Amino acid sequence: MDKIAVLIPCYNESKTISKVVSDYKNFLPSAAVYVYDNNSSDGSAQLAQAAGAIVRYEKQQGKGNVIRRMFREIDAECYVMVDGDDTYPVECVMDLVNEVLVNQADMVVGDRLSSTYFTENKRPFHNLGNSLVRKSINVLFKSNIKDMMTGYRAFSYEFVKTFPILSKGFEIETEMSIHAIDKRMQIANVVIEYRDRPEGSESKLNTFTDGYKVLSTISRLFRTYKPLRYFSTLSIFLMLIAGIFFTPVLVEYLQTGLVNRFPTLIVCGFITIAAIQAMFSGLLLENLLHAEKHNFENRLHDVYARKKELLSAREHRGEEESQI
Repeated sequence: MDKIAVLIPCYNESKTISKVVSDYKNFLPSAAVYVYDNNSSDGSAQLAQAAGAIVRYEKQQGKGNVIRRMFREIDAECYVMVDGDDTYPVECVMDLVNEVLVNQADMVVGDRLSSTYFTENKRPFHNLGNSLVRKSINVLFKSNIKDMMTGYRAFSYEFVKTFPILSKGFEIETEMSIHAIDKRMQIANVVIEYRDRPEGSESKLNTFTDGYKVLSTISRLFRTYKPLRYFSTLSIFLMLIAGIFFTPVLVEYLQTGLVNRFPTLIVCGFITIAAIQAMFSGLLLENLLHAEKHNFENRLHDVYARKKELLSAREHRGEEESQI
């Protein structure tokens, strides 16, 4: 079990990967630096290995798939996740690490939006998208995370081993944030400086395509983690529609004693039934979610016990090596 593991997902970052690996090797000489190559075609893996990284591979394309393999294969007390594009300052890494190792945070967010992001980033729609995502999640989930989309984070062992990764691409950061909020994990924000990509290094993000994926992920996770709020809102919306169309029918009936618009009345009835079904679906799923939270706490105890075993084995191995 490593004390600190630096995790660098990598896809065609030949311009910067050597520098990023070297920086973390110098700043954290005792840490294990892992680069997971995701089908790069520009020699990034070879450059990372030459710089001293432990290089591994993930053949399924997408950042979510890469992180899924990283979290599965690596055991560490503290995980530092950073992109290979050299946009995040290595000088801040100990601030993130100490939040995990000293202050027992489960997820530490490298907050770009409170410093230089909006001036350094030359893509205005990215700036707008980051602000929109941050506001949406903080309002929907009643949280205070400063930067939802940052790729610079630190995690505890407990977070990594209990996080179910469902996203395949860049929406993975959104999923991480919502998981930490929902499971009442300790979250810390650390303000970091941000610099735009160096010349010749191109972003893999598509503002509109990936933005749509992120917003779809927020909607899906809101339905999953807050089913009662989601389905009760849907139920109220359907009832309002039914009420709007039913009102003229009712007024006409009260005035004449006749119902001339039977199709409208029938449709209103079906919409009302759908609203009732939505409400009961929310109640049922809320109860299932409550049971899942009980199960999660039990899994968390198991993960913590496994961590203690790994720490004990590492200490025992260290004692044997010192005797030799």
